[in-house]
Amino acid sequence: MKNKLISINPATEEKVNEIEVDSEKEVIRKIDLANDTYYNYYKYTTFSERTRLMKNLSRVLHENADNYAKIITEEMGRPIKEARGEVLKSAWCAEHYADYAESYLENEYIKSDATESYVQYTPIGVILGILPWNATFWLASRFFAPALMAGNTCLMKHDSHVPGCALAIKDAFVKSGFKEGVFENLAITSASLENVVRNRHIKGVSFTGSVNGGSKVAAIAASEVKPQVLELGGSDPNIVLKDADLEEAAYTISLSRVINAGQSCIAAKRIIIEEAVYDKMVELLKANFSKFKVGDPMDENTDVGPIARNDLREDIHRQVVNTINEGAKCVLGGKIPSGKGFYYPITMLIDVTTNMTAAREETFGPIAAVMKATDSSDAIKIANDSQYGLGAAIWTKPERGKELAKEIESGQVSINGIVKTDPRLPSGGVKKSGYGRELGPHGIKMFVNTQQVWVGPSTNN
Repeated sequence: MKNKLISINPATEEKVNEIEVDSEKEVIRKIDLANDTYYNYYKYTTFSERTRLMKNLSRVLHENADNYAKIITEEMGRPIKEARGEVLKSAWCAEHYADYAESYLENEYIKSDATESYVQYTPIGVILGILPWNATFWLASRFFAPALMAGNTCLMKHDSHVPGCALAIKDAFVKSGFKEGVFENLAITSASLENVVRNRHIKGVSFTGSVNGGSKVAAIAASEVKPQVLELGGSDPNIVLKDADLEEAAYTISLSRVINAGQSCIAAKRIIIEEAVYDKMVELLKANFSKFKVGDPMDENTDVGPIARNDLREDIHRQVVNTINEGAKCVLGGKIPSGKGFYYPITMLIDVTTNMTAAREETFGPIAAVMKATDSSDAIKIANDSQYGLGAAIWTKPERGKELAKEIESGQVSINGIVKTDPRLPSGGVKKSGYGRELGPHGIKMFVNTQQVWVGPSTNN
């Protein structure tokens, strides 16, 4: 019997999908197809042709949002209202690059000793996207929308636990009229990845996932001298200073922590509060966290669904127990509930210090680690005391926030707002959160040839 990719509904613990793994022969066929399609067709398409196709894709995502959202919820437990929003955000990403890719990749004219000299951006070939389970459609769109609009073709290796979502994304491309080979789904496990990355037709790799997985893929790609974009883990600090709007900060931070049951790289994970307002913020945060409804992700009123897999839930609980044993206080949640489904309660840990588990590791669940800082300098020091540097937020007066943002070691900083990704703005990290950028004008230039063109004769003659 062939190996299967199997998905389990984390709310019911029942099997949802069972899909055969692509054979080695089929993987090679898809890679060759993507390469042939690139060289014989897609690299020669105009921006207007790509725009038409990408607009079709955006329309298909809009029209099928309810159906695709149901697959997301069944396979990884994201509340249906969030899953629907994720599909629509993916449609926005496709539409954004359809509208702006050409202007993002316009020639840049630079004066030199040439009669004319400029930089142009040309596609490079087949790009491989390796994606995680936590935002199945959105993270895929961040990979394929800019890559395809730049003129590359794409191969997607999605997480093995969400095969139905992978097929649904491929279905959207078929419905949109994309020619076979422009976008293909590889139904494989991580064990097959090295041979794919090393394949001579793969010209670049975009990876979203864990630090461990990303470092392995990066090492393989680097050994083949292939460009990469890595979006890895995060332990985002949210700093609250005494001059902040505390009620607004508490509401936004609590929302950020529980979106997708806390299974987000850019969620508010370490909440660092200036000592003068610490007790007040703890009260406000606890009150806000207590308002969210944990339950059936198919219910439109549910705010927090189950954790995607039981092993992930067990690891979250280990982090909570360890942090409590290390001296933190649990003021909300902290116990695995009985009954079916991989649920975990919204958990709030206070008096967390930098040496505790919840501060040192990425907590991929609805766990808030609340930390105390003596002043703004101490808060920045605590924020930067992490191996991660993906996103951060700071709550203070806007002008002060802009100055302090320069001191925060992260790829993006939100001042008095939620940390989020936006097709118009670049996203990515520093330190072990990765390198390269997705989205915005910067993201589309990750997988292109930045080609200098010098036109003679020389003006020095």
